[in-house]
Amino acid sequence: MDAPSDPTRDLARIAATLRRRAETQLALGIPLPRFVPPPVVEEAPVVAVTSDSSGQRSLDMPVDENPFAALTYDELNQKASVCTRCDLCHTRRNVVFGAGDPNADLMFVGEGPGHDEDLQGVPFVGRSGQLLTKIIEAMKLTRDDVYICNVVKCRPPENRNPLADEIENCKPYLARQIELIAPKVIVALGTFAAHFVLDSDERISRLRGRFHERDGIQIMPTYHPAFLLRNASSKRDVWEDMQLVMAELERLKTSDATSDA
Repeated sequence: MDAPSDPTRDLARIAATLRRRAETQLALGIPLPRFVPPPVVEEAPVVAVTSDSSGQRSLDMPVDENPFAALTYDELNQKASVCTRCDLCHTRRNVVFGAGDPNADLMFVGEGPGHDEDLQGVPFVGRSGQLLTKIIEAMKLTRDDVYICNVVKCRPPENRNPLADEIENCKPYLARQIELIAPKVIVALGTFAAHFVLDSDERISRLRGRFHERDGIQIMPTYHPAFLLRNASSKRDVWEDMQLVMAELERLKTSDATSDA
């Protein structure tokens, strides 16, 4: 049976071997490798969920970090109408704040205004807006029964995708809109809306078809009407999503009635 290993003697042997190897490298003119310490990774701070005086929670932005947290709906609208927080203010014709019932149970959030929306200052009035109107009417609702807005309030030039800084600078507006309207259900139309509202980078095809709860709000991601104009076969998927939305609104309505009884 071999004698048990002595850790101290083993370490000394390893050190002597390394020293001899280093001396040999130096004698041959080979520089010794430099030791580079690994980078220090700092843990991200934990952000607590905060509430305003009414007990409402802000989606995607703590209330105490939102510069518009104290504004009323009309004040927020006025603030947005003269906004210069990003370069889109130089190319827009009109700020497209939102439209519909500011007390709606159902809220639709799109990506950003297009050409027609920029001209009229109203969200979803172009071809994709006309399709959204048909979807809403098929749900036995009207545009006046719901609230419609976008992630960014100004049209990106040539209808390009909104840039990260544009979304970031517009974030306080939508966060406060959601807080003021306090919808029970949000339909996120398309990738940008779904990523913003859910704070997710999953593909819309993987997010749709089921509810995601955030800050007590039921969120249904689905395809944008503009996508449906190019991919008519996906209209069935969107209608299935809207049927789930209708059922959820009815469930919440029944639950509220029962709790009030």
